[in-house]
Amino acid sequence: MLKADRLARLLEHVATEGSANVHELADLLQVSSATVRRDLHVLHEQGLVRRTHGGAVTGALSLELPVRHRLGTRQAEKSRIAAKAAALVPDGAVVGMTGGTTVTEVARALSDRTGITVVTNAVNIAADLVMRRDIHLVVIGGNARSQSYELVGPIAERTLANYHIDISFIGVDGLSPGQGCTTHDEMEAHTDRAFLSNSDRTVVVADSSKIGKATFARICPLNEIDTLVTDDGADPAQLEALRTMGIDVIAT
Repeated sequence: MLKADRLARLLEHVATEGSANVHELADLLQVSSATVRRDLHVLHEQGLVRRTHGGAVTGALSLELPVRHRLGTRQAEKSRIAAKAAALVPDGAVVGMTGGTTVTEVARALSDRTGITVVTNAVNIAADLVMRRDIHLVVIGGNARSQSYELVGPIAERTLANYHIDISFIGVDGLSPGQGCTTHDEMEAHTDRAFLSNSDRTVVVADSSKIGKATFARICPLNEIDTLVTDDGADPAQLEALRTMGIDVIAT
């Protein structure tokens, strides 16, 4: 396992469980305890985990993993989700895209399309698409978030108000019947809502680890989204509950 993949898997486990000890992580990653200790030291120095005697914890706040540490996790699921989501885009459409690793995969799945317009606040998506001459790319401005590579805030929201978007793909950190669609950052949630407000159709793309989960900032209630594209690892009962709310659920 490459070091970047190992760090991402370690972070995902600690974020999910809230804490973990060295021996548990060594078994999970199939590496030595010494390797885990070195990795935890690196992540502690970056402020992503807090070292404890014998392991690590996320700290008092919910841990938002930076995009660079989430790339490559659940890759097979995200690729399947992206393929299904990209198939929803009609020719000539104006497509909105927030940040997030799953939305990034949707952008890549659309990269060989011609005649579509992509409106995004994610600088990594813009970098992926800027050389695609057959795609009209619009990048909105705003305050940059290093965790998600997104441009957010009042400038972004005012810019989005000037566009009509046919279909928007929204990345979330949690999706639950009680809390709706949520993310870690309040300003990011406001900007995500601006995509929804200016779109004819809203599609949430989220792997199954996000279903039933709630994070800090609410983007919108579930009745404001049209479609959820997820993977077949999601709890069937939870997906059926979403369908009864009128959401078109695609599990791939």
